[in-house]
Amino acid sequence: MLDRIVRNAAAGCALVAVFYALAQRSWPSGISVIGGGVLIGISYWAIRGAVDAATARGEGGETPLPSTRLPLVKFFTSHVILALAAYGMMVRLHLDPAGLIAGVSSLVIGVAVEVLRDFRWRRFP
Repeated sequence: MLDRIVRNAAAGCALVAVFYALAQRSWPSGISVIGGGVLIGISYWAIRGAVDAATARGEGGETPLPSTRLPLVKFFTSHVILALAAYGMMVRLHLDPAGLIAGVSSLVIGVAVEVLRDFRWRRFP
């Protein structure tokens, strides 16, 4: 299901980029939406990596005492990279902040499409 959400989010980001560029009448506005999609992709990658690392420890059957510092450092480092990327996009590349927010919202679009797909196939008594 997560792969479908990611696919829906990518398609939603592309669709929003086209509509936003047409509404603003400039193609750099559409690029700002794509930049926001990249930001949410980095964030998704960081969160999924942290969750995968946390769940991998519990699957072994025994409770080893590995260092919990490395996954925590990787999690916060990826968010620092995310903040620097957002800064670079807004300040250095002069991308539209509203377009970045629209691109970041593409994950919400992907989740909404998946919820509607699931809702459509379920029958409630």
